[in-house]
Amino acid sequence: MTKPDWKQICVVATAAAIFIVYLCARGCSHEPKKRFPPTRGINTVLTNEMSEFEGDGKLSRDVSNFMSRWSIKGLSLSVTRNDSLLFARGFGQADDEVPMGPGNIMRIASVSKLFTAVGIMKLQEQGRLRLSDKVFGADGILNDTTFTNAIKDRNYFKINVEHLLRHEAGFSVRKGDPMFITRDIMALNHLDTPPDHETLVRLMLRQKLWFTPGESEEYSNFGYLLLSMIIEKVTGQDYEEWMQANVLEPAGVLDMHIAGNTYEDKYPNEVRYYMQANDPTVPKFDNSGEMVVRCYGGSDIHSLSGAGAWMASTPELARFVASIDGRKQLTDILNIKSVRTMTDDFGNHRYGIGWSSVDSEQGWLRTGSLAGTNLFIMLYPDGECWVMGTNTHNWKGPRFSGYVRQFISECRRKYSGSLPSRNLFEAEATK
Repeated sequence: MTKPDWKQICVVATAAAIFIVYLCARGCSHEPKKRFPPTRGINTVLTNEMSEFEGDGKLSRDVSNFMSRWSIKGLSLSVTRNDSLLFARGFGQADDEVPMGPGNIMRIASVSKLFTAVGIMKLQEQGRLRLSDKVFGADGILNDTTFTNAIKDRNYFKINVEHLLRHEAGFSVRKGDPMFITRDIMALNHLDTPPDHETLVRLMLRQKLWFTPGESEEYSNFGYLLLSMIIEKVTGQDYEEWMQANVLEPAGVLDMHIAGNTYEDKYPNEVRYYMQANDPTVPKFDNSGEMVVRCYGGSDIHSLSGAGAWMASTPELARFVASIDGRKQLTDILNIKSVRTMTDDFGNHRYGIGWSSVDSEQGWLRTGSLAGTNLFIMLYPDGECWVMGTNTHNWKGPRFSGYVRQFISECRRKYSGSLPSRNLFEAEATK
C-alpha cells in the first residue's frame, strides 16, 4: 500500500482553505450588492452656472427664504416652456458639505406613479393589455392560483387595470397603508422577514374591499404596486429594467433608478435625505430591533416599486413630462389618444391616470412625499412646467405640497417673463 504524501496533502488543504476563506469574505462583504451604473445623460452636463439670467439673484433670494422658513437643506428647481429647458439649478446642500446641483437625483415618492401609469399606457398601445382587463381570477392578468385561492371577497374579481390607475379598486388605508406598516404585517402573520411582493399581495387579498370597484375612490399605494407587478407579468421582465429600456430611455431619461433603503445604498449623485433636528429615531421596518433615522430604514422604500420608489433629477422629470404632454416640440413617447386618456378632466372628484389631478384651467399636477423628500410638478395650460424637489422632511407631510404650489405660483408670476429663451436639453448633444 502506497504511503500518503502528507506534504502534498497539506499543500492542497492549505490552498483549499485559502479559497474557502476568499469565498466567505466575498459572501460576507458589507459592500452594497448593487452595482452602480455610471451617471448618464443630461445629469452629467448641466451645472448651476448654466442657468444664470438677469434677475436670478432675486429668485435665489426668494428660494433661500423659502428654504429657511421650512428648514430645507437642499432644493432643486427646473423650468421648461414648450418642451425647452429654460432653467435648472440646485440650491443648498445635496449632502453634507456638497452643494446641490441640477444633476443630483433624489427619491421622487408618489411621482413614481406617473411613470408606472405611462408604462401601462405603453403596454396598451402595444396591444399587450387593455385598461378594461381584469386583474385577478382565471381570466385576470395576475391569475396565479396563490392569489386566486386567497380571495374571499368576490368583488376582487371585478377590479380592472383602470380601477387601479384611478384609485378606484376598493382598497383603503383605514387600517393602515400596507406599504408602510411592514412591522405590523410581520407581527400579525408571524413572519421572520419582510414580505416580498407576492406574499404581501396574498395577505392583502384575504381582506374585504372597502367599496365595490369603480363605485368610489381612495388613494392607494398598494394599487400601484399591483400595476408594477402587472408590468412584470405582461412583459416577463423586471419592472425597473423594463421601464428603463421601454419608457425612460425613449424619453431621453437615462439616470433614473429604484431607490435603496439606507445611506450606504445611495447612488454617487444621489442626495442625502434629512429629517428635522428634533425628529426621533424609529424602529427599522424589518423588526430587527435596530433604531434608525426615519428616512433611512423607517419604511421599506425599495419595495414601494412603481408606487413610490423611483429616483430622478428635476431636469429629467421635466424632460419626461415634456415627452407625455401632447405637444409637438419634443417627440412624445405616447400617442395623443393615450395622453388624452391620462388627462381627461373629470372634475375635482376623480384622479387623472398617474397624475394627482388634471384641470383644464389650472393644469396637470403631480406631487410626492416621503420621509426626507418632497416633489412637486405642475404643467400649466400655457406649456410652462415647474418641477421642484427637496431633500428634507417637513412635518406637514403631503400637505406641504400646498405651500410649494403657492411658492411656485409666486415665482412664476415674478420670474417667468425674465427667463431667457434657450433649451438646456440641447447641452447634452453638444457634450
